[in-house]
Amino acid sequence: MPLRISLLAGLVALATGCAHHPPLPAVAAVDLPRFMGDWYVIAHIPSYPEREAYDAIESYALAPDGRIRTTFTYRKGSFDAPLKSMHPVGTVRPDTGNAVWGMQFVWPIKAEYVIAYVDPDYRQTIVGRSKRDYVWLMARTPSISEADYAEQVARIAALGYDTSQLRRVPQSAPPR
Repeated sequence: MPLRISLLAGLVALATGCAHHPPLPAVAAVDLPRFMGDWYVIAHIPSYPEREAYDAIESYALAPDGRIRTTFTYRKGSFDAPLKSMHPVGTVRPDTGNAVWGMQFVWPIKAEYVIAYVDPDYRQTIVGRSKRDYVWLMARTPSISEADYAEQVARIAALGYDTSQLRRVPQSAPPR
């Protein structure tokens, strides 16, 4: 009997601890060739490896097979730290206007990657996940104006994120 009660209590705790979120709305269409290139991470709700990122840059290159070769570079903890990198591969999900990708860091798991906003000039973007656990505000330059930052934070909040968790990423690099 105590085992059943413990199991039932654990299941109830697990069920109530899992919040259900509606799918993160994606932009209608992404012009993949325009989206490729370097994006400076301006702010994020970071994944574990990114918690102390400095000079974070996400770079995309469209491969001949249609996959997106990604290089994420950053320095951990300071501008003087050695450069680290990760190399996930993105796969565009069919019928999403190129706006939803599966991003694979470790085989066979593909993390959801939703382009929720990109400005008409492809200068700023917001990428997130339906779980509302991670989000990235990125730009083609290492900094954006305070007005643009405030506007993008409001967009992130409207997507259902807790913006108190946003971390501004220190950037020292000149544009590449």
